[in-house]
This record gives sequence, structure tokens and C-alpha cells, in this order.
Amino acid sequence: MTTITFDTHEFVTELKQAGLSESQAEVITKLHRQATNAAIDYVKQEHNLDNIVTNKDLDARIKETELKIELVKSELKRDIETVRKEIAETKADLVRWVVGVGLLQITIIAGLLLKIAGTI
Repeated sequence: MTTITFDTHEFVTELKQAGLSESQAEVITKLHRQATNAAIDYVKQEHNLDNIVTNKDLDARIKETELKIELVKSELKRDIETVRKEIAETKADLVRWVVGVGLLQITIIAGLLLKIAGTI
């Protein structure tokens, strides 16, 4: 339960100085405290004050989100490097295949030309 700082001794003293008896001042002080606490409880329930977001909560959430963004960025950088390596490997394999097929074609054409030249 939320409470408000309230100096009951000073309140009782002020009431007594205003001409009330000690018991009257204490009863009024007790009733004032009960009414204040009841008002606070009503406001808490009516406006759901337990779920209010403070700047501190927002700052913590922002920092958490920024950390998650940095984590995702680092994962993406790692993934990009992996993709670049895979592309480089694929390119090297493709170059090997093209050169191999080119040499094979040259060999076949040379063999055919030699065969044709030998038969003529």
C-alpha cells in the first residue's frame, strides 16, 4: 500500500492549538490518515498505477533493445562473411570447371583435327 509522508504529531499539535482537545485531535488525525489511504487505494485501483511505466523502465527497455540490435548486427556481419566465403568458393569451383571444360574442348577439337588430317 502506498503511503504519503504525514507528520501526525504536528497535525495533532496544530489541532490542539486551534482549540480541540487531545482526543478530538487524535481522532481527526486518524480519520484523516484513513481517508488519505483510502483515496490512494482508490486511485491505484481506478487508474492501475501498479502498471505505470516510468522513465527508468523505458530507459532499461531502450538499452535492452539496443543490445538486441547490436547482437543482430553482429550475427548479420558473421552471416555476410560466411556468404562471401561461400560465393568465393563457388566462383573458384566454377572457374575450375570452365577451364577444365575448355581444355577438354581443345583436346577433342585437336584430336578431331588430327584424325581428319591423318585421313585426308
